Amino acid sequence: MPQPPAWPIDIRSIALRATLYILFIGAITQGTYLEAVYMPEVRFSEYGFSEPMQTLILASCSIMLLYIRHALKVFPTVALLLFAFITASLIREQDYFLDTFVARHTWKILVAMVIIPSLAWVWVKRRHFLQEFVHYSNTCAFGLFAAGFLTTYVFSRLYGRQIFWRAILEDEYVRVFKDAAEEVVELLGYSLILFATIELLLLARRIHRARQLEAHS
Repeated sequence: MPQPPAWPIDIRSIALRATLYILFIGAITQGTYLEAVYMPEVRFSEYGFSEPMQTLILASCSIMLLYIRHALKVFPTVALLLFAFITASLIREQDYFLDTFVARHTWKILVAMVIIPSLAWVWVKRRHFLQEFVHYSNTCAFGLFAAGFLTTYVFSRLYGRQIFWRAILEDEYVRVFKDAAEEVVELLGYSLILFATIELLLLARRIHRARQLEAHS
């Protein structure tokens, strides 16, 4: 596999992306505030702001990863593994609707249909995967993804434990406190994963352009 170009990122591009990421986090934070104020009956539920936004973020990441893999053809096995993981998370976020309007445990079947063939293909192409991962693990995209993963799948689960919030609120415990804590932290984690996917897309575009220049030189 050709080496990815070690091009320095222009400082203006870094500043612009950092600004956009900050504005995005500010926007979703304001969205959760408005959800709490103006959507009291459905706040932090499947019909509020936070959970649909999580779905939108995960769907956007899945589409970008498909583009990276099939259109740009950069890091194909890494992109496939990330796609399987994020798409499985997207399906898991729809468990309420699938259980209610389709059948119980439907989401588990759909997740298995995504995860099993993807893992099997990555295993078949494991040498390519290891070569790609050496490059991917040294990128900003990997760092952001790791941060998003730890925030969403580790910290939010521990921080959102009912026993934790009962210990803090004691007799004043209301479930909405727990739900708000868990969903808002999840939303932050998914946002970091979104930023990681955007960074991977931008890197993949640079690599794709470099390949095109090499092919025409």
